[in-house]
Amino acid sequence: LCGKNHWQKKMTKHFTLNELTRSATAARKGIDNSPDQEAEGNLYSLCENVLEPIRKYLGEPLRVNSGYRSQKLNKAIGGARWSQHLEGEAADITCTGRNAEIVRYGLKALDFDQLIWEYGTDEEPQWVHISFRDGGNRKEALRAVRGKWSTKYSAL
Repeated sequence: LCGKNHWQKKMTKHFTLNELTRSATAARKGIDNSPDQEAEGNLYSLCENVLEPIRKYLGEPLRVNSGYRSQKLNKAIGGARWSQHLEGEAADITCTGRNAEIVRYGLKALDFDQLIWEYGTDEEPQWVHISFRDGGNRKEALRAVRGKWSTKYSAL
């Protein structure tokens, strides 16, 4: 695939490749954030298995803050070296005022690898990180809290 149509490619009913790969940092720094074929396949699985079910449950759009990240982009934003974003297996999502609801729904209804309540308050995370792997999800549920020197993770 090439040209404009590649980026408007529908992954699933409500999600395009563009929204799963766009990055203000990549645009600002001229970083190519195009996934390879394997990562694009993983993005499709992520959409089918977690993002679409969440979208259907909420009945309103999700904002994908961060989906796929190339190695260069991940380094530029200070992402973890082992991040599932590098493989196209993870997305950070929000739905204004409904992030805690996303977490609750994910815990009870979805097969996921990781679900992380990212920062925010005790009532509402700032965003939700969710990942999916074809074959072998850990169902790891965590809460991320900013510590003095680094992010601290605990079981949710």
